[in-house]
Amino acid sequence: MNTHNGGPGTEGEALTDLFSRTISYLRLSLTDRCNLRCMYCVTEEEKNGCLGKLAHDELLTYEELLRVVRVAVEMGISKLRLTGGEPLVRRDIMSFIRRLADIGPLDDIRITTNGVLLERFAAGLVEAGVTKVNISLDSLRRERFADITGVDCFDRVWRGIETALAAGFSPVKINMVVMRGINDDELEDFAGLSRRMPLQVRFIEFMPIGTSSRWNRDTYMATDEIMARIGRLGELVPLQRGRADGPARVYRLAGDSAGSLGFISPISHHFCDRCNRLRLTSEGMLRSCLLHDEETDLRSVLRSGCTDQDIRETLLTAIRNKPRGHQMEERLRERGGDCHGRMSRIGG
Repeated sequence: MNTHNGGPGTEGEALTDLFSRTISYLRLSLTDRCNLRCMYCVTEEEKNGCLGKLAHDELLTYEELLRVVRVAVEMGISKLRLTGGEPLVRRDIMSFIRRLADIGPLDDIRITTNGVLLERFAAGLVEAGVTKVNISLDSLRRERFADITGVDCFDRVWRGIETALAAGFSPVKINMVVMRGINDDELEDFAGLSRRMPLQVRFIEFMPIGTSSRWNRDTYMATDEIMARIGRLGELVPLQRGRADGPARVYRLAGDSAGSLGFISPISHHFCDRCNRLRLTSEGMLRSCLLHDEETDLRSVLRSGCTDQDIRETLLTAIRNKPRGHQMEERLRERGGDCHGRMSRIGG
């Protein structure tokens, strides 16, 4: 049920925003810490040791996170994604996930990881109740991987991908951020993975996000050009959009392909009219849009002796503030286009 002024839904009803979009997806950033130092994420201050990570008491505790998720699920959230930083570096992560999985009727828990620790954790994640895994991977070349991430650990990540497949995740999704002049010469190599492995390889437009963003008009490549390049390998056959595909347009290369290809176009073909997401940053701020800096402070509410109804009202406030669209074009014209805030805290 909507409120009389057309506001968001209430407990037990479809949770809708002011533009009639159903909000069913919550992304939790569990930590701002990471075991990689990717070129488009780490700031110069962090590289020089001048900007510290969040203190432990600035992060939401697992008990606080579980309470928020229970309330959100009661309100209609049905899909949860765990992000970071790198979520698998947070202590006791598996125990937390098992407790999450006990929250009914939540039956869709996903995780986005850089894959460095996945060889160790993949089987346990399946057992704990994680249903889908996305792995960020921007190069298949060992030296370039080290240049992009700051760490020489490509082999560990690849073993993590193989372990995730063996553990039963299907499909395993590989997220490649396409950057002209940096890794776009690997488009065909990444697409070729989908011929021989049951992966969904997803090509994501490079977005101007975070105070450290390396984005500029020269490094940006639109999806239409990406698809044209990959189309040289063979016809791209469109597949029916599945519930798990989110904003991706999904295809397969004609012929015998074990996997599929996804294309995510936040700039050239933005999908704001279908956005069903709410984000909770690692420091407890609610963001209703990745590309808008407005935040609602949930941590202060949680630490003020709040009731569950106070949490509901805070979630509703964030949803009420969800913009119609990200207005990326205006941002690029006005200030060069970065989304202020550190991506490691916002959550990937």
